[in-house]
Amino acid sequence: MKLDGIHHITSITADAPRNVDFYTQVIGLRLVKKTVNQDDPTVYHLFYADEHGSPGADLTFFEYPGIERGQAGAGMVHRITWRIGSPEALGFWEEHLRHEGVRVTREGDSLKFEDPEGLGLELRVVRTEDEPLIASHPEIPAALAIQGFDGVRAYSADPERSKRFLEQTLDFTPAGAERFDVRGARRGSFYAFDRTSTRGKSGAGTVHHVAWASPMDDHPAWRERILQGGGQPTPIIDRFYFRSIYFREPSGVLFEIATIGPGFATDESPDHLGEALSLPPKFEHLRAELERVLTPLPHPGGSAHAERGAHA
Repeated sequence: MKLDGIHHITSITADAPRNVDFYTQVIGLRLVKKTVNQDDPTVYHLFYADEHGSPGADLTFFEYPGIERGQAGAGMVHRITWRIGSPEALGFWEEHLRHEGVRVTREGDSLKFEDPEGLGLELRVVRTEDEPLIASHPEIPAALAIQGFDGVRAYSADPERSKRFLEQTLDFTPAGAERFDVRGARRGSFYAFDRTSTRGKSGAGTVHHVAWASPMDDHPAWRERILQGGGQPTPIIDRFYFRSIYFREPSGVLFEIATIGPGFATDESPDHLGEALSLPPKFEHLRAELERVLTPLPHPGGSAHAERGAHA
């Protein structure tokens, strides 16, 4: 069995409207699902990705209005790296982000910056045969657009604690100093450590968990493998759009293994993903109540989506 790289990455925001504006208008992703945290349905769960909501491109957020900013520390992911396809793309993004008032640091083939709540982000030129996972945007040419995740960097007080579990249980491959790669039939990603003994604090601008992609047929076997490797996985949980297992790797980072499918078009037309509040059937009876308590959001679909399509 092999994991197909990153499935999605889930973070925390205190301000969903600003979050939607940044990730759709500035970063150029598509809001592909506006739903709720299934463990607390009074909380938004927003998914940004390519045009199809593909595993490997989904950056998601829980909204806790007014929550204090967090700070990444040991046992937490501190940087998310996306792929871009060329040095020309890197130059485009440096100019584009500066124009949008985002402070950037360019180092070789990498551009580092933060979102409005301090979440660490990076664009890196990556040569790969993986399919580019691209969202359409009227101001971002497809050849220069973000192409999906490359990997994540996490803090650990002792990365050696994780080495055996990552290599023997999850079948990650060592790829340099405290970096591991994982590649399946479709895609690959990296997982890397930076050392710190500083404790972090969960909050706005921090990563909640990283999900790795599994073919549906392999999913039950992954749970057994994690148990045998000394992990403590949850039961398989049906999230309607995919199925999930959660556990912590030895350095403390919360992992999920999520299935490839059924997908976000299960309850919405592919042309209208993310335009309305989507609720899994078990929450549908709460719709009226939830629509009263969830934060009103700007609408990146509708005319904006039509404009994207016209430029695609």
